[in-house]
Amino acid sequence: MAVWRRHAEDEAAEAGDAEVLPRFTRAGMLQVPTRRLGEREMLPQTAYQIVMDEVMLDGNARFNLATFVTTWMDEEADRLYAATAEKNMVDKDEYPQTAAIEERCVRMIGELWHAPHAEASVGTSTTGSSEGCMLAGLAMKRRWQHARRAASRPTDRPNLVMGANVQVVWEKFANYWEVEPRYVPLEGDVLHLTADRLLDHVDENTIGVVAVLGSTMDGSYEPVAEICAALDRYEAASGVSVPVHVDAASGGFVAPFLQPELEWDFRLPRVVSIQASGHKYGLVYPGVGWVVWRDAAHLPDDLVFHVNYLGGDMPTFALNFSRPGAQVVLQYFQFLRLGREGYRLVQRTCQDVAGHLARAMAARPEIVLVSDGSDLPVVTFALAPTVSKFDVYDVSRKLREHGWLVPAYTMPPNRQDLAVLRVVVRNGFSHDMAELFLRDLLESLEWLDDLVAPMPHEEQPSSFHH
Repeated sequence: MAVWRRHAEDEAAEAGDAEVLPRFTRAGMLQVPTRRLGEREMLPQTAYQIVMDEVMLDGNARFNLATFVTTWMDEEADRLYAATAEKNMVDKDEYPQTAAIEERCVRMIGELWHAPHAEASVGTSTTGSSEGCMLAGLAMKRRWQHARRAASRPTDRPNLVMGANVQVVWEKFANYWEVEPRYVPLEGDVLHLTADRLLDHVDENTIGVVAVLGSTMDGSYEPVAEICAALDRYEAASGVSVPVHVDAASGGFVAPFLQPELEWDFRLPRVVSIQASGHKYGLVYPGVGWVVWRDAAHLPDDLVFHVNYLGGDMPTFALNFSRPGAQVVLQYFQFLRLGREGYRLVQRTCQDVAGHLARAMAARPEIVLVSDGSDLPVVTFALAPTVSKFDVYDVSRKLREHGWLVPAYTMPPNRQDLAVLRVVVRNGFSHDMAELFLRDLLESLEWLDDLVAPMPHEEQPSSFHH
């Protein structure tokens, strides 16, 4: 969640309350407090209008090319969402059918990811991929602790190995659960973790290696099979077995349909857990993720809690307790609605659009392509060294004038010298919209290039995490 702090401008703003049109108010109510709880109630229509007047100032979600998160679903999904909004996912005694739907989804995903016993897949829904990362990391740490204690070895220095390109959740995991993060730096044009640079960071205290299927930074897949093979050789030489968790936040619902021959999942024996975001390329509104383990042996029993005060024995492994069940229902809706063929069509269309964008950008002399959408449908590009009047941050700001949200950021260590823009193609970003974007991008580049002097530079963010 965001951490909000009080600022001086907030204090100044409290002096004035929001104005309300008279037709939406009760007699005598002319102002509404917006930073303190009001003394009186109001009509629901009035409250609705006040809130709607504010949220309509947010950006157009269809123009948001920064986020991986789903911003469009079928009208039937919207109705289903409204009809199931009150369901509490943790209360399986009150909502047994929603619980059964969650179990079906876990089994479907287990089969999709080639779990050894898909019909008895071990997993759970989460509030998103980040919670799935936390749970998978905890399971790896706890199994490592059990093994070390059984061997009368110390358990005070666990570490986790991953590329410097990982999403910020892994930094949080290492911080919150007191695990040493070992980041493998980027090198040259390789902007993710590779097998040849892995083993220098692994030892007997390594609880696991995180392999990313779809980097946040450029959409590329890390070579999971090669990483596993390197760890196989390490185990043969040292006797130390290091498991792999696959962070498939985005790629978990792309690779099975677009690259089915790619071995990245439970087909590799060293992969012990996988998590993905249902609300990214799983095509569901924000609020649902999934984590699945190879089998029950890789989820320690002492991490699962049992409660009975909701009316029956309820095993739970989650960072949250009460949470919405509607998004789980929507995931099931999408599985039924699309099936394998439908998901393949949606993801293929996204990749076709990304490829079209990449080809058009590559033809521009100002642009250097970094990733072309051949893994995830994500296009990342930098500016050519000959461009001197402006930088990627200027391009991002100029595109925002047209309504497009395109993030600009620098790569992680050791490639902070590389500043890029990233376009995420999601369901709903059509070829027509791509043409409009390319038109606005070209216009922005030409406007910036026509400046008589370089744009003034201000301090820029060091990196981007989304």
